[in-house]
Amino acid sequence: MSPITIGIIVLVGFLVIMFLGLPVPISMMVSAIVGISLMRSPGAAFQAVASDIFQNFGSYTLTVAPIFGLMGFLASYSGIGESLFNVADKFIGHKRGGITSAVQVASAMFGAICGSIPATMGTMVTVALPEMEKRNYEPKLSTAGIAAAASLAVLIPPSATMIIYGVTAEESIGRLFIAGIFPGIMLMVFQIIAIMIVVKRHPNYAPVAEKSTWAERWAAVRKGGLVEVVIIFMLSVGGMFIGWFTPTEGASIGAVGMLLIGLIERKINFTKLMTALVASAKLAAMVFFIITCGTLFGRMFTLSTIPTQLAKFVTTLDVPVWVLLGIILIIYFILGMFIDGIAIILITVPIFSPILAGLGYDGIWYGVLIVMVLILGGLTPPVGLNCFYMKGFCKDVPLSVIFSGVWPFVICIVLAMIIIMIFPPIATWLPTVLFGL
Repeated sequence: MSPITIGIIVLVGFLVIMFLGLPVPISMMVSAIVGISLMRSPGAAFQAVASDIFQNFGSYTLTVAPIFGLMGFLASYSGIGESLFNVADKFIGHKRGGITSAVQVASAMFGAICGSIPATMGTMVTVALPEMEKRNYEPKLSTAGIAAAASLAVLIPPSATMIIYGVTAEESIGRLFIAGIFPGIMLMVFQIIAIMIVVKRHPNYAPVAEKSTWAERWAAVRKGGLVEVVIIFMLSVGGMFIGWFTPTEGASIGAVGMLLIGLIERKINFTKLMTALVASAKLAAMVFFIITCGTLFGRMFTLSTIPTQLAKFVTTLDVPVWVLLGIILIIYFILGMFIDGIAIILITVPIFSPILAGLGYDGIWYGVLIVMVLILGGLTPPVGLNCFYMKGFCKDVPLSVIFSGVWPFVICIVLAMIIIMIFPPIATWLPTVLFGL
């Protein structure tokens, strides 16, 4: 059999065993070993496994993910997420739908020191959902609003998803982080506007609450973790922006800074510190293993020559390049409804990156679009993973209610993607200014 035929058979086999329930990383590794064995030899396949495990688990670049994860765990255990929500709630929570809007702001700020959707969602469910239930918010607004807000965590830097994309596509993680700032802020604003429109059409979804005094607002600012978040963000991500640190060094500075803040304010004790360290170690093992399996899978695809042949075929099509980009994004959207975003990146980037590079698309801009389309897929049925996460946190709310409330936020994401596609500098201008060409 030709390498292309073997590659197609292995891809079909991978999809079959994945949907039968075998974990995605294991499915990728097994498929890669079979494919490389058929195209080369079993010895070459297992040598590739050993080589990729050694390289990825010993990679300095990949340490940025678990270290930023540690910073996020420390922030979660120190109660900063709750404090950020309280600040936003004091300023805009009295408006109709204000608590859901406050969740958008708090999630964006918490995402700036976390980068994880489940962590952000869990924090906001804990601190915001009881308040919305107490004020008789419509469940479809409250639950869907939290699910959409948590998605901002993978667009606002530092983002675990962008780290995985940067490593897989061999793009600068620092440039990717910076590229997500303006799109993340834009999407947050769009979602707040969507909430305002929804509650204007359905006033019963969110009653008006009592307005906080300015004294209460400034007291919340002083005690609300906002200053701490700004300091940590400027030290870790800001220092990386201006060239003081590499991404890994920036993550380390942020983690140490968050630990010091937690110790000084007596919000982190030895037990919480050990829990955070264990959680970050588990995260490191998971990230390294997933990337290793994805690397093997990409190696198998390279040997099959499928990406090269597909790129040649695409470049011969007599259609505008934006049509090809649209087709690829639709594929990502469909996959995002069924598969975790990190797994999708590891599966598809080795296939699509050569095609898009040949068409002249900027890899940083394309990375931002990928993250946004994965966010979109995570909110839409039939298997929108973010909505399933939300269901896990809110067992008494039917999944159908959560899905019924996400559509205004889905429209926001689609609109933001269209704007970024029309005006790429929204994502590329700041990285170009800070890092140059």
